[in-house]
Amino acid sequence: MTEAGNIPQRRRHLARIGAFVAERRRLVRDYLSAISGAGGRLVFSLAYFIALANTLSIAEFGMFATASAAGVMLSRILAFGFISALYRTATIRPNLIGTFTAGFLLLGAISLPLLAAAAYGVYLAFFAGIVPLSVFAAIVFAEALLWRPVEVALIVNNGLGKFGRAALMTILATALRALGAVLFMFAAQPTIAVWSWYYIAANAASLLIAFGIFYPRQRLRLRLALYLRRLADSIYVAGAEVLFYLQMEFDKLLVLAIGGPHLAGIYAIIMRLVDLTAIPIRTFSMMLVQRMMRAPELLSRLSVKSGIEGGVFAVSTLALAALGIVLHFFPNALGSNVAEAAPLVALAICVPGLRNLVEYQAELLFARGQTLVRAINLALLAGLKAVLLTYVLTNIPGTPDLVLSLNVVFLLLYLASALLTYSALRRPAKPV
Repeated sequence: MTEAGNIPQRRRHLARIGAFVAERRRLVRDYLSAISGAGGRLVFSLAYFIALANTLSIAEFGMFATASAAGVMLSRILAFGFISALYRTATIRPNLIGTFTAGFLLLGAISLPLLAAAAYGVYLAFFAGIVPLSVFAAIVFAEALLWRPVEVALIVNNGLGKFGRAALMTILATALRALGAVLFMFAAQPTIAVWSWYYIAANAASLLIAFGIFYPRQRLRLRLALYLRRLADSIYVAGAEVLFYLQMEFDKLLVLAIGGPHLAGIYAIIMRLVDLTAIPIRTFSMMLVQRMMRAPELLSRLSVKSGIEGGVFAVSTLALAALGIVLHFFPNALGSNVAEAAPLVALAICVPGLRNLVEYQAELLFARGQTLVRAINLALLAGLKAVLLTYVLTNIPGTPDLVLSLNVVFLLLYLASALLTYSALRRPAKPV
């Protein structure tokens, strides 16, 4: 009788184990689908980087990279950050995607004067006399009005859990940029002005594919009352995103303003290689954010927090170390222009891990709905980064010493970010 009575209990245990394994299997499958897009993006991003960095002069590459970074930052003004509401809707209430897409289009049109005014202010502050206004405007147009909507399509597909479609779209969009850079290699006048038109064409093609093929089909419905309820939170997110990219990219702006175009080019080459290490990390962060939206207590244990941060730092550092070793023995592996910066890459050994951790910590607050706290934290980090980098750029003359000092700068930024982030995580999460 006892043995017979244990049979239902054993079945329940087996059912629980089966459910646990099935859940983990789905998680692994989703991650592999998403990381396949990151892998494809990594390959084509590297091809794009090699083609462009070795076609433009180092000074013009520095100008383009800095203008592009400014464009990415300014693109967060588009629709006053309503993209965050669209992402949350895709993740939790997918039947409202059409309604929130209509809101994004409406707010996007309304935000254009503010976007134009902010772009002109940034130009006067950092680019006047260095980059022609027409070139700067073309690059910002490509980033803010062409590439940012492509990211919207990616975000919505990821929110819906369609990681395979998002991965394919990522690969196609990045491949189009790489194709544009390869075609640009054969241009009669390979200047930044000519490249800006190639860049617009590549991003426009990506936009047509993203919305023509990959965006979910739902009827657009305007519901102003619904948008107004989400607008305050979206503005917080927009401010936080601008501040996030300001503190992420402010170093490029300062190097251009203080060190000039050539140093900006060397610096942009190094930081572009650092950026490549973040591509798989961002895929992981995106999936973690989705899970935290549904289960805010996910990181309640210290062992989980420290394990994730240790993994992010280790993967990022090993990636740059491997690249540094390759460039040490084969300095021309990525082209003649990149070879000038090759000896400096290994000096920034800790920068990718620390930089990726600051980015990861900012996403944790977004996942828990703490958008105002996130904006305040990013403003503080942007101010701290400005102070530290201004000191480094004005007091350390040699380029190798300057690159080496970046490890200390990003360590201090990481410590400040960790203190601000984990203090905020002690508070209750806000409902999504």
